[in-house]
Amino acid sequence: MKITVVGAGNVGATCAEAMVRMELATEVVLLDIKEGFAEGKAMDMNQTATLHGFNTKVKGVTSNYAATAGSEVIVITSGLPRKPGMTREELIGTNAGIVRTVVSNSLQHSPDAIIVVISNPMDTMTYLAVKESGLAKNRIIGMGGILDSSRFKYYLSEAMDVPASDLQGSVIGGHGDTTMIPLTRLATYQSTPVSNYLDEEGMSKVAAATMVGGATLTGLIGTSAWYAPGAAGAALVASIVRDQKKIFPCCVYLDGEYGQSDICLGVPVVIGKNGWEKIVDYKLNDAEQAAFNKSADAVRAMNSVLGTL
Repeated sequence: MKITVVGAGNVGATCAEAMVRMELATEVVLLDIKEGFAEGKAMDMNQTATLHGFNTKVKGVTSNYAATAGSEVIVITSGLPRKPGMTREELIGTNAGIVRTVVSNSLQHSPDAIIVVISNPMDTMTYLAVKESGLAKNRIIGMGGILDSSRFKYYLSEAMDVPASDLQGSVIGGHGDTTMIPLTRLATYQSTPVSNYLDEEGMSKVAAATMVGGATLTGLIGTSAWYAPGAAGAALVASIVRDQKKIFPCCVYLDGEYGQSDICLGVPVVIGKNGWEKIVDYKLNDAEQAAFNKSADAVRAMNSVLGTL
């Protein structure tokens, strides 16, 4: 089995390394447009094989999509990262052109691949991939909700002083500082509502911190985060190639679900060998549905920029 990661920067390389250490494929191809960059990252990873005990081979290539032929999954991380003070929306113009090129070139050599989108602004780039590829909608998946949910559980664990692994929580809606929706009502700690442990003010603080979690890290380290985004991408790919049927909040094309159509937004989906296989209905209350509709309006405004490019 072969998996390709397009973009050997921080997120792409971290995602590739996570998949290699999980041994999700016999070969992981790392592709970048910068001469020698992916080759160097691949060599560095391969030199950890005996230390970490994996047999997966990493192949780095410069703009050689022929080397990606026969990939079962294509992970797109390429594009400009955010800088401090920059919104995900400001990346649309540049990254749209990159994603168009990557999708076209990848599918020439791997027409049966499932495409995972990590590039920002992720909701709009996922929508672009759906429209440009012509693939069945279940074969295009945006990763953002998995990352946002991991941040949600981190902030809950900090507020409650409990292990994050004992928490369940989901973030739906757009993958943006003002468009994501942490579902505090549905969050649980060891099968009991988190609201049993945090008051309304505490829950609101956790939700607010989650929504700006990416911007917080960008301000601290001077660029987009990479450890959690890379791990989130690898977890998504694992559920695909191992047919795990895990439920993850992912950005997918909606056709009436959650009251929205012709848009890609984060909703809970079952992930398996066919891509996303089922949308799960969380039965939102009126306030949550209103927030979801507002998120959709904001993402549609971003999507409209694609028509001007």
